[in-house]
Amino acid sequence: MQGNIICMEGAGKIEEAILKVAKDGKISCKQCMEIAKDFNVLPKEVGRLVNKLHIKIVKCQLGCF
Repeated sequence: MQGNIICMEGAGKIEEAILKVAKDGKISCKQCMEIAKDFNVLPKEVGRLVNKLHIKIVKCQLGCF
């Protein structure tokens, strides 16, 4: 999977998407992967933002997070 490293402006939009789907401080791996695909960024970039927001990734499918 290819993707881009995000800029500060893009990070805000991705953070909004993360917060929109996160429930009770948790987000699934599948949701993270979908966000990465939607924003054409690397999954590790979404993971970095999830960590920054103190949200826990659950139901990990690939061991990426």
